Amino acid sequence: MQEAQSRVEAYVNTSTNHAVPEAAYPPRVVVADDKFVQDSSPENDEIDLAAILATLWRGKWIIAICCVVALFVGGFYAYSVAVPLYTAKTTVIFEEDERSVSGLDSVVGGGQSKASSITTEMEVLRARGLIGKVVDRLDLTSDPEFNPRLREPSLRHQLTSKVLGVFSASDPMSEEPDPVSEGPAPVADDRVRDAAISILLSKMSVSSVRNSLVFDITITTQNREKSALISDTLAELYILNQIEVKFEKMEQATEWLSDRVIELQGDVEAAEEAVSRFNSQTDLVSIESLRALERQLKETRDRIGPLREATNVARGKLAELEAAGTRAEMAAAASDPELTRLLEQVQADAAGARAAFDRRFERVLARVRSDLQRNSQQLAAVEQAAVSLTQQIETQSQDLIQLQQLTREAEATRLLYEHFLTRLKETSAQQGIQQADSRILSNAVVPGGPSFPRKSLILLLSTVIGAMIGVALVLLRELRNNSFRTAEELERHTGLSVLGQIPVIPAGKRPEILAYMQDKPTSAAMEAVRNLRTSLLLSNVDNPPKVIISTSSLPGEGKTTNALALAYNFIGMGKKVLLVEGDIRRRTLNEYFKNVPKHGIVSMLAGERGFDEVVFRPAEFDADIVPGDKSRINAADFFSSDKFREFVAAMRERYDVVIIDTPPVLVVPDARIIAQSADALLFSVLWDSTSRAQVTESLRLLRASSIRPTGFILSQISPKGMKRYGYGGRYGAYGAYGSKYYAN
Repeated sequence: MQEAQSRVEAYVNTSTNHAVPEAAYPPRVVVADDKFVQDSSPENDEIDLAAILATLWRGKWIIAICCVVALFVGGFYAYSVAVPLYTAKTTVIFEEDERSVSGLDSVVGGGQSKASSITTEMEVLRARGLIGKVVDRLDLTSDPEFNPRLREPSLRHQLTSKVLGVFSASDPMSEEPDPVSEGPAPVADDRVRDAAISILLSKMSVSSVRNSLVFDITITTQNREKSALISDTLAELYILNQIEVKFEKMEQATEWLSDRVIELQGDVEAAEEAVSRFNSQTDLVSIESLRALERQLKETRDRIGPLREATNVARGKLAELEAAGTRAEMAAAASDPELTRLLEQVQADAAGARAAFDRRFERVLARVRSDLQRNSQQLAAVEQAAVSLTQQIETQSQDLIQLQQLTREAEATRLLYEHFLTRLKETSAQQGIQQADSRILSNAVVPGGPSFPRKSLILLLSTVIGAMIGVALVLLRELRNNSFRTAEELERHTGLSVLGQIPVIPAGKRPEILAYMQDKPTSAAMEAVRNLRTSLLLSNVDNPPKVIISTSSLPGEGKTTNALALAYNFIGMGKKVLLVEGDIRRRTLNEYFKNVPKHGIVSMLAGERGFDEVVFRPAEFDADIVPGDKSRINAADFFSSDKFREFVAAMRERYDVVIIDTPPVLVVPDARIIAQSADALLFSVLWDSTSRAQVTESLRLLRASSIRPTGFILSQISPKGMKRYGYGGRYGAYGAYGSKYYAN
């Protein structure tokens, strides 16, 4: 919208050669080479279920007719066309609790209790190998139902053959031999058998009973006895196949166990020989002796700490004594009471005290050196003993581990040998007593009636399909709707703003519309007109429009009513309003007011009457009105005259708002001519009636005259219709939420 409005030329003054100055003429809204932009933005992705249901309700008769037709077609198929089919069912139980007397579950035992086992058995029943056995036993290749070559050609096949025969008769080279019918007999037989197997697979189904080990084999054919026979035969061959498979497994197990026992016997002998050889080459070791060594190593390591601490203390003491320089320092470092006493004598200059002090200090120093030497020797001896014990423990640990490993290997090999030997004896004893994991729980019963066609279901589905087709037709018709029901649709189609959405005024006759405006000033319709007035004034805040024209595509779209309602609202604002009858061909304003003067705008501009003689103000409408009157001059030529432009310019100076009701754009060119003198053009579009093509053509004509509408008015909106279409709760004055604000 902003892009389209940016192309609008601000205001272009019309030229004139008359007495009225050029500045007095109104600027008109035009577009030079403007193209109305249509919004290509996608529609709202929300799905309005209420609108869809309302649309379907409106098309209920179409849906009903489609349902009846579909029901008739379904009934014809079910009762006349469909071939009856009969279904027989054989019930088989998978006995998980059956076990062989020797416990060889993997060879001859019953089935597993897992659900996967049941699924596996159901797939075995569908195997082509097993189905082929059924085909061979019952000779189904000779049955036309399972051998298409034995069937009588259908009507379509006959017609196709005749058509192909006509084309192939003219070209002998096009006749190619049938590789199946004329090929080698074994190949043809294999293909027929494969076809019979595929057909039987398509006619059978296997299903399990929930929370049980029971499954049903179901066969559906065109013959009731045949269905029961095939079902029982398949179950019988399935059980027989289980026994055959187990017998083959038993033979394979016996052969494999014999070879394995011989191999394990040699492995046992080799393992025991390795243990004996290791014992003969290695000192006897035991866990008890190894633990004793570990305790001894722990005690030795426990002694290392105190010895190392004592050695460090002695070394520090010695260093402190050797570092002492004075006798006082020596006495303090030695911590010897005798030295302390002698130090006091030395300080008192006692005779011989110094020599005694030195001798005592030498003895203390020698004792500390002796302690340091003794502790160092003991620490080295203990550390060496710990290293020796560690090496001894590691050696004996490795020997013990190797001995234990050899012993375990020999024991494991011996146990495995004994186990396989036992299984070999059990398997040999079990040959010939295999039992099937499944048994027939219930044989098939010859069906009393056909399972297909299910006539009631076909009729129901036909009705549903008919309803779906009807719904699709109704929705397609709705999608092809060519009118406007919401402002969004109108704006998206034209690229112009919708300034107002006016509900239909509940008045039977046109004079009653004025009474409704006066009696219901707070009704939904009048509030919508106020919204229109506000939007119009805000469309150009700096220079609000003074000369406004109201037009539409076709007659009857509410443009005159909208012009009257807009004028009435401007009166409520205290504006001085002039309403001009621009549609002098129909003179519609005469139907709204009484005592309208015979002479109007034509007589005034012709000079036959003055302005005060043609203008009148009805008692019920506080605005001046200039009606239309008959004229021999063509209306388009009349409005193209300079006198009309001068009249509009003069009225612009005299009144606050001038509203001109003009004829429809598609009917006559009057509206386009009058718009040259106007500030704003309001284009009314009749709700759910005016087609998109009519609006597009009207805009094209306006564009050809360099005129761009100020905005649209979606007129005469039906609140009930909006509810039917699903818009009643969302849009403006006719929304359901507005009932508390309006007095209708």
